[in-house]
Amino acid sequence: MKIICPFDGAVFPPDLGTTQFRWDDATDGAECWRIRFDFSDGGKPLAFETETCEWSPPDAVWSEIKKRSLETDATVTIQGFRRLDPTQPLSEGQIVIRTSKDEVGAPIFYREVNLPFLEAVRDPAAHIRWRFGPVSCKEQPPIVLQKLPLCGNCHSFSNDGTVLGMDVDYGSDKGSYVICPVSQEMVLDNEKLITWSDYKREDNRGTLGLLSRVSPDGRYVISTVKDRSVFAPVDNLAFSQLFFPIQGILAYYDRQTRTFHALPGADDEQYVQSNAVWSPDGKYIVFARAKAYHSPAFRKKRRGFSRPDVVAQFLNGKRTFKYDLYRVPFNGGRGGKAVPLQGASNNGMSNYFPKYSPDGKWIVFCRAKSFMLLQPDSELFIIPANGGEARRLECNTGRMNSWHSWSPNGKWLVFSSKIYSPYTQLFLTHIDEEGHATPPVVLAHFTSENMAANIPEFVNAAPNAIQAIRPEFVSDRSYVQTGRWNFHDGDFELAICAFRKALEINPSNIEARVNLGAALLAVGRVDEAERELLRVLTHVPDNAEALWFRGKIFEKRGDVSRALQTYRRALEIDPQHAGAHQSIGRLLLQTGAVSEGRKYLLEAARLDKETTSPYLILASSFLREQEFEQAESLYRMALERDAECERALVGLATVLLQDEQSGREELQEAVELAEEACKVSGQRNAAALIVLADAYASVGRMSDAAAVARKALRVTRETKDTALDAAADALLERFQNQTLGQPPH
Repeated sequence: MKIICPFDGAVFPPDLGTTQFRWDDATDGAECWRIRFDFSDGGKPLAFETETCEWSPPDAVWSEIKKRSLETDATVTIQGFRRLDPTQPLSEGQIVIRTSKDEVGAPIFYREVNLPFLEAVRDPAAHIRWRFGPVSCKEQPPIVLQKLPLCGNCHSFSNDGTVLGMDVDYGSDKGSYVICPVSQEMVLDNEKLITWSDYKREDNRGTLGLLSRVSPDGRYVISTVKDRSVFAPVDNLAFSQLFFPIQGILAYYDRQTRTFHALPGADDEQYVQSNAVWSPDGKYIVFARAKAYHSPAFRKKRRGFSRPDVVAQFLNGKRTFKYDLYRVPFNGGRGGKAVPLQGASNNGMSNYFPKYSPDGKWIVFCRAKSFMLLQPDSELFIIPANGGEARRLECNTGRMNSWHSWSPNGKWLVFSSKIYSPYTQLFLTHIDEEGHATPPVVLAHFTSENMAANIPEFVNAAPNAIQAIRPEFVSDRSYVQTGRWNFHDGDFELAICAFRKALEINPSNIEARVNLGAALLAVGRVDEAERELLRVLTHVPDNAEALWFRGKIFEKRGDVSRALQTYRRALEIDPQHAGAHQSIGRLLLQTGAVSEGRKYLLEAARLDKETTSPYLILASSFLREQEFEQAESLYRMALERDAECERALVGLATVLLQDEQSGREELQEAVELAEEACKVSGQRNAAALIVLADAYASVGRMSDAAAVARKALRVTRETKDTALDAAADALLERFQNQTLGQPPH
């Protein structure tokens, strides 16, 4: 028998409302169990029986257990028996528990989220909610905030519990942040919103505003701005995402002056500076710092870096990313010199999530081999607040010990762990005057089945200080933006749901209806898409966007003439509509009006300086005509806009391979371009693999060419791409029969 919960030596707070005892018993014949409590007061033991391997004491019994184990050990013995022979134990397990005199004395605000995490962020209204309640509650704390159609992330409170700050993705701005006075009925509205994007907005670099933190007095909020992160879903329910910041500086918002400022000493763009926390007196900031990681991919991808080959390097351990903790004076916003925190820096590990004790004596932080959030090997360490020898806390479990928060009285620490389940649970540990922790107690009743509890924060407030948080900034506009993000990510069904919710709130929202038509069209529901677009055009006949999508419907049905007519009508209304220019240009190329079509495509590229599509279509048209110089130039222009555009990489490599003027240098560049395309696609782009095989052959690497051709053949057969399958098969046969002495070009 093994007693799973509580841990041996666990210390309970006297105000804990309920607990659970659980054990594993694989002993043959064990059918029922007796739980006995022996106390040091010399009084009568308590004994109970159960026919399952878990037991929760009734309220009166739990009160007696806590009273009789107050600041003294109680021994818990669990024995297994046969039902027909309750006198002869078959198995036995024993632990010691006790109850502290120190109450927790404060409620916890935390988030519940579905797993895997990617599902939650795709539909946050269905899968993310917030609860608030004291550890004394006997049932699960009530939900105080839910059904947000946008993602809400890190939250924090001022030291006196009167101010709440929370990251939210509002409207078209993922840098939005809400700051709200704490009350029983809280309203989140536009007046309480700020956006970290307002910090140096003119430089046109996106900001998410990661890991923000309200100052102790509630006047300031500090955050990571101009940030970039590695983000990728992972096929592991317990650890379903890889996410950590790799660029960013610290900036603060002053609520009195309503201004944003970088914090000198933590604003060096050579480093990523993130995860900032305040000392209790507000005089210092401790933050995580590492050498910044840069990539040309960020010119296009502002939300996160998820390139498969780079993410794979992080996941398989070939590349690590380690943070050191630094301390910098806040100095009224003037900052100062940042210095590494002894014990939490230069130790060959990643150090993050620092939290000061309320008296300013200690800092507890997380340490792992690499990265930051959601690390299986993450453990809690403690150091003196000014730095010193780090000591592993005695409360660490064997599987992820992460986000933590001190109780306002400094006696307890709540933290998150996955020791019992892939779904994160909250744990409590007692911290004594010497900074030693006790084996933790799980708050099992805080977590719903199949939901993870994370970002726990103690709030210095009454247990009923927050009863409901009503997001009044959630509007049809919020759902439209959520739908647009879903559409951008290829989640068309979720986009359709979001646009329909926007229309439920405001049936007159033209943008929502046009986007609904676009999403329906994307999943092939052409007739439904047409109905929605016609509803728009009936009331607003000069809506260029609706006309553009209507043109796509005509094109999908093969009516090229009406498609062109509709695209031209959209351009008459909006001459700056890049999409209409591109659609007309593409159709003109297809119908033989090549010169005119190319003019429209060049104008589309001029109007939309983010997209590569017009250049790709143009380059392809020149390549078909073997006008290699023009094709090469256009593919290079596409790569200037997106250095990881697979079609441009493959296209340019193809040009260099087909051009008879290409020499050894150009052929080697073709190899490098094709290799890059294969890396970007995670070796899943059959066309890139075929071109790479051809490129290897062109420089005489025949064995490599044959190996890649085999890989291309596997991919085409997995994806059932018959056209490319034939090409890969023919290529492989040629490479296998070709000798190294033959001219490869």
